[in-house]
Amino acid sequence: MHTYPTQAVILAGGQGSRLRPYTDDRPKPMVEIPGTGTPIIGHQLSWLAAEGVTDAVVSCGHLAEVLQEWLESAVLPLRVTTVVEKEPLGRGGGLKYAAQRLPDPEQPWYATNGDIWTRFSLREMAAFHGERDATATLALARPRIPWGAVETDAFGHITDFIESPPSPYLINAGVYVFSPAFTGMLPDQGDHERTTFPRLARGRRLAGYPLPHGAYWRAIDTAKDLTEAARELGAQGGG
Repeated sequence: MHTYPTQAVILAGGQGSRLRPYTDDRPKPMVEIPGTGTPIIGHQLSWLAAEGVTDAVVSCGHLAEVLQEWLESAVLPLRVTTVVEKEPLGRGGGLKYAAQRLPDPEQPWYATNGDIWTRFSLREMAAFHGERDATATLALARPRIPWGAVETDAFGHITDFIESPPSPYLINAGVYVFSPAFTGMLPDQGDHERTTFPRLARGRRLAGYPLPHGAYWRAIDTAKDLTEAARELGAQGGG
């Protein structure tokens, strides 16, 4: 019997400098995918609620007041608390600061970066996490390489051209399941991906959950990502 998390942290404090001019007057999670009518964070909150989450803590930073005003005026599908770092704490410190506001420190929790547009079963990811007795589980994506690839034979003749092939490497997809003990392992300041994650990996306590085949995933980093997400979601009927 798995206990599925009902609480989550959304890390929404990034500058979003590569998304300018969209982020000149709003934080990155408030950027709307053209044609969806919803900012990225609105999509994330709907997804979390559909997966059984009742409480979310949103860690704000750049233009925090714009995000807070939207959260206060929107009809939300779950309870939302916001936190703003008084001084930069780094990714790990910011995650810990937000996690300390979760309603139940004795229960597992999800986390997601505030610029991820995706849909897959978080409950299945939580079950995977539990089966491996992991302290932390990362969702893993296989992005497409933005360039065309060339295949050659052993003699050096070109045999094929492949447009935007899948990467041979899995990457951190920016969605997580954490056990209750994980919060105390985070640094007060600094980057957990250089400290906590490697330590857990050495102890075989860090698991990687490959996104299910066909699951939609995109990190919204640049204006090109916005355009491509709009086209892909339009083809899917809104994602």
